[in-house]
Amino acid sequence: MSEATMPVRTDRVRNVALVGHAGSGTTTLAEAMLVASGARTRAGRVEDGTTVCDHDAEEIARGSSVTLAVADLAWTPPGGEPHHVTLLDTPGSPDFAGAADAALAVADVALLAVSAVDGVQPGTLAAWRRAAELDLPVIAVITKEDKQRADFHTVLVQLRELAAGSGMAVVPLELPLGEESALHGLADVLTDTGVEYDGAGHHTVAVPADVEQEERALHEEVAEEIVSHDDAQLERYLDGDEPAAAELEATLRREVAAREALPVLLVSAQTGVGVAELLTYVCELAPSPADRPARVVLGRGEDAVLQEVVADPDGELVLQVFRTLTDPFVGLVSFVKVLSGSVRGSAHLVNAATGATERVHAPFRLRGAEHLPTDAVVAGQIVGVAKLTDSPTGSLLAANPGTARPLLPTPPTPGYAVALVPERPGDEERLPTALARLVAADPTLVVDRPDGQTVLRGLGDQHVAVAVERMARLLGVQVRTEPVQVAYTETIAREVEVEGRLKKQSGGHGQFAVVQLRVSPLARGEGLRFVDRVVGGSVPRQFIPAVERGVQDAMAGGGPRGHRVVDLQVELLDGKAHSVDSSEMAFRTAAASGVRAALEQGGSVLLEPMVALTVRAPLDVQGDVMGDIAARRGQVTGTSMSEDGGDVVVTARVPASELDRYLLDLRAMTHGRGEMVTEPAGYEVATAQAG
Repeated sequence: MSEATMPVRTDRVRNVALVGHAGSGTTTLAEAMLVASGARTRAGRVEDGTTVCDHDAEEIARGSSVTLAVADLAWTPPGGEPHHVTLLDTPGSPDFAGAADAALAVADVALLAVSAVDGVQPGTLAAWRRAAELDLPVIAVITKEDKQRADFHTVLVQLRELAAGSGMAVVPLELPLGEESALHGLADVLTDTGVEYDGAGHHTVAVPADVEQEERALHEEVAEEIVSHDDAQLERYLDGDEPAAAELEATLRREVAAREALPVLLVSAQTGVGVAELLTYVCELAPSPADRPARVVLGRGEDAVLQEVVADPDGELVLQVFRTLTDPFVGLVSFVKVLSGSVRGSAHLVNAATGATERVHAPFRLRGAEHLPTDAVVAGQIVGVAKLTDSPTGSLLAANPGTARPLLPTPPTPGYAVALVPERPGDEERLPTALARLVAADPTLVVDRPDGQTVLRGLGDQHVAVAVERMARLLGVQVRTEPVQVAYTETIAREVEVEGRLKKQSGGHGQFAVVQLRVSPLARGEGLRFVDRVVGGSVPRQFIPAVERGVQDAMAGGGPRGHRVVDLQVELLDGKAHSVDSSEMAFRTAAASGVRAALEQGGSVLLEPMVALTVRAPLDVQGDVMGDIAARRGQVTGTSMSEDGGDVVVTARVPASELDRYLLDLRAMTHGRGEMVTEPAGYEVATAQAG
């Protein structure tokens, strides 16, 4: 039976997000799992750009993952039934955290890769927190066990520290036989057996004498931990009747689904040690979509409620779009998870966000860039669908969706920005459409247009660079990047009274208007307050609105320093009109002239935009973070501990001009563990250092 016709059961589906710090080996691990399953005959190499999951041009050029890749395979555990495993390989760099979030939002388990050489790192912590936010079960796998300086036991201690505040028990299920270049197998803690690997494959052996004592002690520790969550097993265990390995495994599976236990496995993707066992444990311990109903948000605002969508193959068809991309051959491709129902042939569904009707036709399984045909898709599966033209990433499709949307993790805040300048004739006209396509595919990209610039904001310099490269390669729009101009403004320094006058005679009708104005500063953020104090009709009533428009013209046109003018009170005190030569345009021009004269006489004050900055960082670099904020002319407004107690949270007000590369500097200062959120916080008088 071919893969295309192989029937799939929802309870035999495993959707696995591979997450971890950059360089922890998720892509190489995915490659090894594909080879072990027979989905690929030989392993590609990240360095050569030949892996299944790192297939984009930008990934091949960088030698690292920059986006979410999907690769499915089939695996049958020893003595078990065939399973359909979908791997969602994610980049470990914080620049591409949105891709990891997208994978975690549709996965049913997170496989947390931790390097045996480098241990728990900032990317490990970030993935751990995101999984906790989504209440997602986690299995830890210690990778690179064959590498120099690999240290399984040190990493195991670090994982215990990581899980200490979560209530999850760390359950090591394997021990390495040898380590570094001497790695030759593993000991299975539940079955008290060894697995030896050689050039011909692997086979079961007795646990070697040099690790037998450690393995037996760990078996007892693990058994006690597992049975402590099951009253019946615990009672039997205390009576001296230890449950069999299969019973312990069944109990552990329930604990994993409830986020009560963190199993720990080990692998060497290069040598293959532990890869088959990892696939088997994923099938036997990880929950299926049938065990984890999806959650969607119904309604909006205060009326919004959470509703579960059970992964029922016979239920109403509901799809979640979690990634979109432009394929050079197929066109627009959407990655979707079938939350409920089944797809056979084609179906017409409605996008809950846009109201557009989409035709879901000929879905296909995904293996990197390869599209594999399939006869049917059931609830829980992840597949590709072509030409969903009005359903960007994050869309929910159903026959009768109402106002519903997927429950997604809190998106990371874009902290790095560049201005885009079109390079070639025609690119300027195509740029808005190209940017809209980028944002539809990656919602962590944000586009805005302050003061005439086109600004692209992302999660880091590499995130933005990749977006610009893709825009050129796939959408044919080339741009160069420049620093974002700071949106300075200015206001009047002191109150003055001025006259604005327009008097022109050119034969026939002329132009005549005189206004007396009092111009004074307002508090920050108040904008324009126009006050009509004219009495006696010296300025006819029909011309008063024109005077106000003239004031607005002058403010928008900029003050003596060349910046937009804000926060003025302009009082119209008096004026003069001519029965023939006065007009709305004359009074508008006179008023603008008067405001410009006021700014020259009263002087102007430069105002700079401020940002409310929130930084999360390790406690041991709190002083460095606060000192750096002070050096940027910022004012710390508060400090507190993070909810999990592991980090400090610093809040501050900082001039926007000082934060151009702050995200990159923060990551360097905190060794990659710093996070930031910014919000506009009005304007303040600029210091002498500004500009």
